[in-house]
Amino acid sequence: MPIIAPSLLAADFSNLRHEMGSVAEAPWLHLDVMDGHFVPNISFGMPVIKALRPHSRARFDAHLMIEPADPYLAAMAEAGVDHITVHVEGNAHLHRTLQSIHALGCKAGVAICPATPPEALSEVMDMVDIILVMTVNPGFGGQKFLHGQLAKIRTLAGMIRQSGRDIVLGVDGGIDETTTPLVTEAGATMLVAGSAIFGRDDRAAAIRGLRAAAKPAILAPSGE
Repeated sequence: MPIIAPSLLAADFSNLRHEMGSVAEAPWLHLDVMDGHFVPNISFGMPVIKALRPHSRARFDAHLMIEPADPYLAAMAEAGVDHITVHVEGNAHLHRTLQSIHALGCKAGVAICPATPPEALSEVMDMVDIILVMTVNPGFGGQKFLHGQLAKIRTLAGMIRQSGRDIVLGVDGGIDETTTPLVTEAGATMLVAGSAIFGRDDRAAAIRGLRAAAKPAILAPSGE
């Protein structure tokens, strides 16, 4: 059963507290932090996250689409996030960044864009807690799923098995009841979904629908 992480980016920004409450069934809440520099959009930051934190029991899963990310890690932790995911792209000192996130008491994640090969994470498999595969180009919600990323998900699932560690393998972008079985068969264990949840009147039913659409991972034969 995959973890469902509704993306607040697709919610009604004029009523975020209510929107957050409407997805209380989900164990994680995905928070896309954008700077208009690393990605061509601006979303929200620490003051908004800090204001929302007392009103949810979900684990706050912060996805930092910002550059640089390191100067803001401590402020993110102070705002109350549980996980901090940074991008491998443009981060020359990823190992040190993951160390800093762990030192702040947060789970450390790494996101990987569509054009980046999975091997870019090979040197941090012993440190990362969450891997987030972008199945769209980051920066905007509502984009179409990139089917070419399924092979990357399968490769990373194999890398996780070889590591022997309990690493969450997430996917973000174009996730709905049609793409959910594809990514879970490939090995995804966490699904970030925006419009597929917040675009529905009954958000709880949308979350249950994604869970029901998931299929068991098809593992590659040993040695592949």
